[in-house]
Amino acid sequence: MSQAEVPPVAADRARSPLWTFGILRSELTTTLRRRRTLALLGVLAAVPVLIGIAVKIETGHGSSPGQGGGAAGPAFLSQVTNNGLFLVFAALAVTLPVFLPMAVGVVAGDSIAGEANAGTLRYLLVAPAGRTRLLLTKYASIVTFCLVATLVVAVSALAVGALLFPVGEVTTISGTRIGFGEGLLRAGLIAVVVAASLIGFAALGLFVSTLTSSGIAAMAATVGLLITVQIVDTIPQLSGIHPYLFPHYWMSYADLLRDPVYGDEVVKNLGLQGLYAAVFGSAAWARFTAKDITA
Repeated sequence: MSQAEVPPVAADRARSPLWTFGILRSELTTTLRRRRTLALLGVLAAVPVLIGIAVKIETGHGSSPGQGGGAAGPAFLSQVTNNGLFLVFAALAVTLPVFLPMAVGVVAGDSIAGEANAGTLRYLLVAPAGRTRLLLTKYASIVTFCLVATLVVAVSALAVGALLFPVGEVTTISGTRIGFGEGLLRAGLIAVVVAASLIGFAALGLFVSTLTSSGIAAMAATVGLLITVQIVDTIPQLSGIHPYLFPHYWMSYADLLRDPVYGDEVVKNLGLQGLYAAVFGSAAWARFTAKDITA
């Protein structure tokens, strides 16, 4: 039965917000229950554990971790022994360039192509969900995964940091001290900003997923694009295009630990992610709505 032949009752049901929420809930449940997804989240949760144990062992030998580094990564690492809350910031600094976006790339790349490869995409469209609504649901589930993955890193780091190191007042990058409660709020805000930093890349992965019927090819292409763009972002001769690359401002979340908060680059980052989401989301919609679904 084509979408034009869908009975009026079924069409009204498809337009129901509750029915749309049901599709999203089903998609999230399916995504989060996949063994691959659970394995990715397990790896992300293990990273703060490994960092915390390594710092604990290193400081136990009388040395100081992360000496001579920049503010975004090693400087956070050097503060972990004084305050376990800094393990959250250090873990996010370690996972954001590679682990978090790779996990998002796998989920995004498999979102449409994986369904086509498994032969379930046609059945989803007969529901009748409609291609636009299905694509939006897929993207919403990927964005939710961005938040879930980031929170897994942050919560794991907070638990390990509190277990292995003392917690208390937080010394900001500016040198001032804020209470533990405010530091915890900033950690939560940073986690949200980090998750939002991945929405542009998520849209890019969704677009790639509409170009092929092979989930593995889509995942590989998405991760390959991630690595390529990050390499380009490190080449000084190409500095003119760096501000337009989606990972360029990812580490700007460190400015949220200044006192007062410095938000210029954070705003640039969020604006750039929104632009990528709009451009590649539109490209994904144009491709998906015109695509001949045979599987």
